[in-house]
Amino acid sequence: MSKTYVSHGANLSYSETGSGLPVIFLHPTPLDHFYWLPMIAELGKVRAIVPDLRGHGASELGTDLPVGGFALVPDATVLSMGQLATDVLALMDHLALPEAVFAGCSIGGYVMLELWRRAPLRMRGLAIVCSKPQPDAEASLVKRVETIAKVRRDGTAGVFDGNAQTLIGASARKRHPEIIAELRARMTLTPDALVATQAGLATRPDSVPDIPEIDAPILAICGGEDAGITEAEMRAFEAAEGGCEFHLLADAGHFAAYEQPSKVAALLAPWLRQFEF
Repeated sequence: MSKTYVSHGANLSYSETGSGLPVIFLHPTPLDHFYWLPMIAELGKVRAIVPDLRGHGASELGTDLPVGGFALVPDATVLSMGQLATDVLALMDHLALPEAVFAGCSIGGYVMLELWRRAPLRMRGLAIVCSKPQPDAEASLVKRVETIAKVRRDGTAGVFDGNAQTLIGASARKRHPEIIAELRARMTLTPDALVATQAGLATRPDSVPDIPEIDAPILAICGGEDAGITEAEMRAFEAAEGGCEFHLLADAGHFAAYEQPSKVAALLAPWLRQFEF
């Protein structure tokens, strides 16, 4: 059952199941906490804390986000990785949780890197799925500008329809055609939230210089069919001081943990055992 807490004036939603090692799962955009549920069901004995990021799922976007941070679209509201990290820390405080292990996909991974810069002592480990430390390249920035323009002109439907086709790996689409409709149904951001999220992604910092300073263990899982994040980009996590266990799922796309929940759980479960004592 979903619960709520407040961060910077916005009502934000989260769910909590199980007991034992606390693990906070941060979903990709434009999905919500639903992304993690099949994998968590396979995972076993953890205290799974699964928020809807601000503006996603049942969480409000809020009314006081800054405008002007994305130079290519200067009138766009910006939902920054910093704001999302602030929200996660507020959730930990709400739960009286001094530390946790984190798992994040895509934007969830970017938020984890911001959390590391702000509060490394609260992060026991980082499981990163289909995310990278590099900032947007020029081509990605241009695409975000185009996406914002399309949303403002036509609404979210066309963008979400395209995402459902391109972010899911070709193998998953072939094996389970119903996955497209399942995930498309969870893409519920309002136009304002989608614009703010795109602007926030565009303005996220370069985290590559931070990787050698991460002394907590990292698990990195890359999708071989992920068109947006490459194996080479994710292997940058191998420079972390705390070590990086790297895995390539050759037939998974950007939403790897939903496409192949059993395989991701089978990688995550043994890695989590190091934090149980």
